[in-house]
Amino acid sequence: MKLKNIFTTLLFLIMLTVFQQSMAQTNYANVKVDDLTDTQIRQLMQRAESIGYNDAQLEQMAAAQGMKADEIQKLRLRVEKIRKQDGTTSGATSQNNNTSNRDAEESGDRSRTAVKINQDSTKNTDSKNINNKKTNNKDYQQTEINIFEGLKPKVFGKELFANTNLTFEPNLRMATPKGYVIGPDDELLVDLSGDNEASYKLKVSPDGIIRMQYVGNIAVSGLTIEQAISKIRSSLASTYPSLRTGRTTVAVNLGNIRTIKITLVGEVVKPGSYSLSSLSTVFNALNASGGPNENGSFRKIQVIRGNNIVSTIDVYSFLLNGVQKGNIRLQDQDVINIPVYEKRVEMSGEVKRPALFEVVSGESLADLLRFAGGFSTEAYSSNIKVLQNTNRERKIIDVSSTQFNSYNPQNGDKFIIDTILDRFANKVEIDGAVFRPGKYSLEDGTTLKRLISKADGLKEDAFLNRGYINRLNFDNTASFISFDVAKIMSGAQADIPLQREDKVTISSLFDLRDEYKLSIQGEVRQPGTFDYADNMSVEALIQMAGGFKEGATPSRIEISRRVKSADTIGKTSRTAEVFSLSVDRNLKIEGPTFVLQPFDIVSIRNSEGYSIQKQVKLEGEVLYPGVYTITNKNERISDVIKRAGGLTSYAYAEGASLKRPGAEKVNPTDKNAINNKEEEEKKYLSLKRAQEAGAKDTLAAEIEQKLIQSDLVGINLERIMDKPLGKYDLIVEDGDIIRVPRTLQTVRITGEVLNPNSIVYLPGKSLRQYINGAGGFTSNARKGGTYIKYANGSAAAVSKFLFFSNYPVVKPGAEILVPKRAERERMTAQSWIGIGTAVASLGAIIVSLLR
Repeated sequence: MKLKNIFTTLLFLIMLTVFQQSMAQTNYANVKVDDLTDTQIRQLMQRAESIGYNDAQLEQMAAAQGMKADEIQKLRLRVEKIRKQDGTTSGATSQNNNTSNRDAEESGDRSRTAVKINQDSTKNTDSKNINNKKTNNKDYQQTEINIFEGLKPKVFGKELFANTNLTFEPNLRMATPKGYVIGPDDELLVDLSGDNEASYKLKVSPDGIIRMQYVGNIAVSGLTIEQAISKIRSSLASTYPSLRTGRTTVAVNLGNIRTIKITLVGEVVKPGSYSLSSLSTVFNALNASGGPNENGSFRKIQVIRGNNIVSTIDVYSFLLNGVQKGNIRLQDQDVINIPVYEKRVEMSGEVKRPALFEVVSGESLADLLRFAGGFSTEAYSSNIKVLQNTNRERKIIDVSSTQFNSYNPQNGDKFIIDTILDRFANKVEIDGAVFRPGKYSLEDGTTLKRLISKADGLKEDAFLNRGYINRLNFDNTASFISFDVAKIMSGAQADIPLQREDKVTISSLFDLRDEYKLSIQGEVRQPGTFDYADNMSVEALIQMAGGFKEGATPSRIEISRRVKSADTIGKTSRTAEVFSLSVDRNLKIEGPTFVLQPFDIVSIRNSEGYSIQKQVKLEGEVLYPGVYTITNKNERISDVIKRAGGLTSYAYAEGASLKRPGAEKVNPTDKNAINNKEEEEKKYLSLKRAQEAGAKDTLAAEIEQKLIQSDLVGINLERIMDKPLGKYDLIVEDGDIIRVPRTLQTVRITGEVLNPNSIVYLPGKSLRQYINGAGGFTSNARKGGTYIKYANGSAAAVSKFLFFSNYPVVKPGAEILVPKRAERERMTAQSWIGIGTAVASLGAIIVSLLR
């Protein structure tokens, strides 16, 4: 089996290598990165990122597609340049892969490196993964082809015959065309009506004749349908005389049409002979054969009939204008010849249809632009760069817009249409405290005051003492100009002429100071922070905060205010000013009021002796469980238990717990242990519920206990009930939940034991015996850290004295937790060598000292 897997792997890698090499030879080996526009590079990057490929993987695929190592280096530099321009990154993963990819480039064979990477990743996979790779390999290679598709310009018109939704199928349900030429195997329907009624269904014989009863043979092959009707009418007139008088009429139509043989030769995607309907046209044949191939002409497609060219088709007429000039109906044995194109050029950059276009004699660059749909909205249309091939080398030609009609494209020309500059020729900008901030045109005589007027003037909160202009000088250096806003607007200061790219900023008063706020806290309905307004009183702020609460006292209101000029040297320097006052509870406006200042803090106190009801909750085994209101500040647990009728006979007082929101745990380790094993405990309890259906009450008690344990306070209810008002009898607080469980019958063992589970509680059984019942400690157990968490929330740990261990007593409902021993870092070979070297050196020193 192992040898079979190895053979399968090797076979897969050989196939992958051959496929990649064949792809490299046929696709992108001749791509020149210098000829690619930034738009094409960005499209390539976007395609790669859309499927999650980083820059390193992009380079690897480029190598697999046959791109040369020096072109890949250029591609990397172009990608890095574009990322800097756009302010984007290729992700953290690409950084990890760059090193291996650069090493592969130095070896000069990126294609083999890509295969080697696949080999290394395949060595450690099983046969299942190999089969998956075989299945997905075709999709992977197709993904690579799709990513690099944008690097190869498309041939204009190619998609016309590659589009499966466009078939050019002839309409077989239309009336018989008058110019249709009849041939063998056509079926004619002849109908007589009037004084004579008769119908004939006649098939044209291979000799080109039809045989009619009482009439004889009539030769119709080679005749048009109009000529055939005339001939048939003349032949029938001798048998049906009423045809001459018009009292009988004859109608001739096509029934079943024949199939003709057409041959396509030359630069065709799929050359050969095709059987088509006799109603088919040249476009039907081109569609069936896939149309011209990479070298085929779209402008001079020839239809040859009887060794004579009967029609020449220019597909561009249909593509550009919808005119099917020369698209004649085919006849049997016609030959369609697609010659090699004579001149083909490329239009790239900012045109609406970048592609490879075929040009014929007499066409100019203006015609070519028309083929490409014209310039895009961001095209630089004043000048076009032309990369031209000469007999020896390449050269660049600049064609201005005045030469578009006179320049004759040459074979191999590449026209590059650049984008317009990302700058404005006449832009100025104003920002800040004006009604319409934004960009405006710079016209002759535009000044600062005129620009403010264009922006609908200054806002009321404009800072009038100073504004500034950020100016871009003619050498692209920056300068800063300040001005007095008020004087500019009044004319007291000379107006400032503006230049291109000037940015005027007029600040708001609110931009130059802290945001003024007021705060109110205490016994109001909606305490918080509010916006400051001049002449705001305390009463107004209280109203904005929803008014007083029921327990508020309006006679002890305190306002604290910032100190703006404190004595920092004196020992009694003040940090705030505090004012006390009283207001009317109904907030009536009577007499002078206390006016607030920015950042004042208003505090509303609680009325003396006012208190809302506070409640505790009793659950479990008490006679009357429920919610009880605390009657006095000194009420204790025993008092509440007595009010609830006391404990029932099933109560387990030793396991009673107190849940107090926000209370600290008795043992901080408890909380971490529970949090870390919360999911494990839920699963365990669910399983145990299924296994021990008879212990529902006990398990329900365990689950509830887990839900409240994070806020448990350890209490001893037995001592509390034995000695009320003692030190164990805690004063109850609002929100307390006192829970008295039923008698618990199990002990839970969790943590680093071989079989964590619950064991039936047996009086007198030691902690070590319970751990042994769970399979004993694991090798990672920290035995000395073992502790017990009791049902009431308290905990006890194993203690040691000299060589003796003191184990706490196990009680019903307790949980024994065995923590994990901290992992130690293993000593490496280098560490051991270092220790050995140090010991040897120390020994040598000791020996030398002893001598």
